[in-house]
Amino acid sequence: MPLTDTAIRNAKPGPKPVRLFDGGGLYLEISPAGGKLWRLKYRIDGKEKRLALGVYPDVSLAEARDRRSDARKLLAAGIDPSVQRKAEKAARTAEVTDSFEAVAREWFARHLGSKAPGHRDKVVRRLERDVFPYLGARPVGDIKAPEILAVVRRIEGRALETAHRAVQNIGQVIRYAVATGRAEIDPTPSLRGALAPWKPEHMAAPTDPAQVGEILRMQDAFKGGPVVGAALRLLPLLFVRPGELRTMRWEQIDIEAKEWRYTTSKTKTEHLVPLSRQAVAILAELRPLTDHRPGGWVFPGGRSPKSPMSNMAINAAYRRLGIDTRTELTGHGWRATARTLLHERLGFDPVVIEHQLAHRVPDALGRAYNRTRFLDERRSMMQAWADYLDLTRAQKP
Repeated sequence: MPLTDTAIRNAKPGPKPVRLFDGGGLYLEISPAGGKLWRLKYRIDGKEKRLALGVYPDVSLAEARDRRSDARKLLAAGIDPSVQRKAEKAARTAEVTDSFEAVAREWFARHLGSKAPGHRDKVVRRLERDVFPYLGARPVGDIKAPEILAVVRRIEGRALETAHRAVQNIGQVIRYAVATGRAEIDPTPSLRGALAPWKPEHMAAPTDPAQVGEILRMQDAFKGGPVVGAALRLLPLLFVRPGELRTMRWEQIDIEAKEWRYTTSKTKTEHLVPLSRQAVAILAELRPLTDHRPGGWVFPGGRSPKSPMSNMAINAAYRRLGIDTRTELTGHGWRATARTLLHERLGFDPVVIEHQLAHRVPDALGRAYNRTRFLDERRSMMQAWADYLDLTRAQKP
């Protein structure tokens, strides 16, 4: 006899599961705890199977019968309703895990985790602001070149460089999807030439000794705080990345050995910077001012000594001195200045210079950067460089 709502409501649990049959394989199973679950018993390929259809009263008697009808239609077509359900669930899961945003965030975690925080944050913000609103929910394997072009065209009018970088990042994400089996091909190469051309601007850096000398004299006249002033004078001597200089810690410095050891921000390799007499003198002058401060920073921040100096402090100081950070000099530009003048004016081997810049320079045996390689040559070079800067400073026009 078919079930009724009254019979279902009045049904009581027993010490073992109780089954109330409705017909056509549909039955209600009542657990000893009182739970009521709709199930469908069916046979396919000679095997008896069961399919859960929902919990009563969330799924009413009428709804359970509709689900039974749908399942029997699949059986009539030779389709196992249990297998069909698993396929539908997998498809729904894929919509979430294989979306562009999901794959991008997986790529963030795997490939940007070792990058400098500034670079990583820029990439994440770029995709969150300009790409995810349009492509984030799309299955990564379905994204085509015209869709990407429509997204980056929105950016192009506002910031051409950002549009080009967005294409690059989208391609990186999709290539990761290809490698992990969630896409077949990266469509971004098809966009070559679709955007207005853009060339990266190199960091402003002087390579004329006379201009270098003028900038050094301007730095010596800096009237700001002693911490920033020391950073301005030390950066040309060491030509490290500005972010590495501002996060220098006293514990990393060995004054007796005239060395600074730290982990580079870009390649995450251990690096050794030989300190010239001039660099040691600047640090010795600064030490009484900051060595006792909490945080251990050589260049503590102006607002809180527990944080390092702001990443904008050096370029802001240049602008206060009247130096154009777009066309004349940025803090990062000293690296290009040193690379050029150390080779062209002082005659040092480019391989030695690249090692001091903490760049990866494989040798004939395939060995890349090692912090102690060419150390004697690098000590001589750093002292010669400091002496050369003193000379250019003294040669007034």
